[in-house]
Amino acid sequence: APGAGNPVKFWSYVFIPKDIDYNKKYPLIVLPHGGVHANFTTYHTHIIKELMYQQYIVVAADYRGSTGYGKDHYKKIDYGGLEIEDVDSSRKYMLDNYEFIDPERVGIVGWSHGGLISLMSIFKYPENYKVAFAGVPVSDLITRLGYMEKDYLELYSADYHIGQTVEENPEEYKRRSPVHNAYKLQTPLLIHTNTNDEDVNVIEVKALIDTLKSLNKEFEYEIFQDLPGGHSFDRQDTKLALSIRLKIYKFLAEYLHPPKAFNNIGEIRGIFFR
Repeated sequence: APGAGNPVKFWSYVFIPKDIDYNKKYPLIVLPHGGVHANFTTYHTHIIKELMYQQYIVVAADYRGSTGYGKDHYKKIDYGGLEIEDVDSSRKYMLDNYEFIDPERVGIVGWSHGGLISLMSIFKYPENYKVAFAGVPVSDLITRLGYMEKDYLELYSADYHIGQTVEENPEEYKRRSPVHNAYKLQTPLLIHTNTNDEDVNVIEVKALIDTLKSLNKEFEYEIFQDLPGGHSFDRQDTKLALSIRLKIYKFLAEYLHPPKAFNNIGEIRGIFFR
């Protein structure tokens, strides 16, 4: 990732479908993982399989703050800050190095903290993304830190991170929150949230939705009522979750035109039993 003479080295997972024609152009999905400190794991295996079937190229960055790369990378965390540059540099890396990617068909997809990254990425770089999906996205850090436990708060106020609490520097937390950057929206966007989400409370996402509405922004959203799975409601292997993922894929396909878009959940089911 580019920096002021101090580049950050990080790793990204690159997924390329086996059955593509390298003389043609394909859409790219940028897929940042969630978790305050986490990494891209097998939790995403079925999502990758579904994207590969549709013939998307995918890049998933283990941006600064990700786990599994030692203490230094962990302590570089910059939630809602420089991680946005890392994820955007993973997009740029793909366009620079794979000539079969169509630069006009790049989307960004994320859940939870990855949802925040999706939102902040399109707010900051609207010209780089054709479409975005934000699932159960962290939307307002001030509200969030008001309902989370003390040890969670300390991940942000740590001296190697923001270095101050919300009370000490509310402006810094606002700068990193989608709800306070919503006025920048220009990109087609779909937001999903679930009323019984035990991690990202629906009040956060509703605040984002209401703010976007008050700004007369065009976007799509759905607030699901008490669906099983809570925070992971649309990432499960259930008929209901599949039908919700189909909605997400149809929304993305409108703008990215993957060669093998899904038409029904039977097609999604089919790829796991071949």
